[in-house]
Amino acid sequence: MPRRQFLPIGEKSCYRLLRSTLLKMRLPGLIICCDAVKSWAMLYPLIRKFFFALDAETAHGIGMNGISLLKTSGLAGLLVKPVTPCPVKVMGLTFPNPVGLAAGLDKNGDHIDALACLGFGFLEIGTITPRPQQGNPRPRLFRIPEAQGIINRMGFNNAGVDRLLENVRAAEFPKKGGILGINIGKNATTPIENAAEDYLICLEKVYREASYIAVNISSPNTKNLRELQKDDALDDLLMQLKARQEELAEKHGRYVPMALKIAPDLDDTQITAIADALRRHRMDGVIATNTTLSREEVEGMANASETGGLSGAPVFRKSTDVLKKLSTALAGELPIIGVGGIMGGEDAAEKIRAGASLVQFYSGFIYRGPDLVSEVAETLSHVIQKTR
Repeated sequence: MPRRQFLPIGEKSCYRLLRSTLLKMRLPGLIICCDAVKSWAMLYPLIRKFFFALDAETAHGIGMNGISLLKTSGLAGLLVKPVTPCPVKVMGLTFPNPVGLAAGLDKNGDHIDALACLGFGFLEIGTITPRPQQGNPRPRLFRIPEAQGIINRMGFNNAGVDRLLENVRAAEFPKKGGILGINIGKNATTPIENAAEDYLICLEKVYREASYIAVNISSPNTKNLRELQKDDALDDLLMQLKARQEELAEKHGRYVPMALKIAPDLDDTQITAIADALRRHRMDGVIATNTTLSREEVEGMANASETGGLSGAPVFRKSTDVLKKLSTALAGELPIIGVGGIMGGEDAAEKIRAGASLVQFYSGFIYRGPDLVSEVAETLSHVIQKTR
């Protein structure tokens, strides 16, 4: 006999609705998982086991569609514990809590309202480019479960900025005051010397719809993109972006902050140079960091030899070291969003202690599920209260 009779009385009707939803999704494997659980707390590890038996990118698509279907069915909040409020003001915006979803999970903004139900204090969608592009050939997404890592070489696959804007305008989350960051990049076919044109196109198009804009110059999966982090190229890009931001602020009567997303594979000289450029061009924030090319933490493991950027637990130490050095170099002049390897509340706390004002995760969400949101929010509420 299925074990669902052990579910609390108040959850029985929710269980039946969830089972019906999974039938509509044609996912009998997950129905078996649901029949086996005694509590909702047990469900995500079983769901993860099912998804990890699939190709990583296929599982991602099914999972994201599943979250949206659960939202439509009124069930998206079932696996989410209450999230501790902890308002923080950063870049002129008031965040209900400092826990954000990193860019990459919802590239086209197809699932904004569903993800917003999971308790995040803010969402970041993208990376988006001016024109649609397929990205790199599949397979291009690989798990390293024994290290809680993920390697991707997606290559900014997305449906283009116009499609993303259609989704944003259809979503309720931003209309209700939710903080939505939009991460922008360049098309693969755009020569690196013309990269600024792509960023300016995206900046102008997303400006009215974004709470803040993230400028991604640190993905390792677009040829030569990280060259934009170097002195003259970075100066030129930031100068053009800031000039256009000021024009758009005057045009729309609203200032939208802009943050630069950087790589973890930087030496001390590069970190100092980037900090100087951020101050010089009066950027509003910086996101530290993107994925790493290093394989030091996963050497010899299955999939470790795949090309692409490594995220998850293996990047935590490298990204946090960059964050701490960047914080020292900036001396509090710009806020930092800490991202990279957050798998639990204490990881997020270490990012805050290293100098971050907000945190984001993506890979941790894949390995830990929605409970990670409430755990991190609860931990950071105590950490931040102590600093006030």
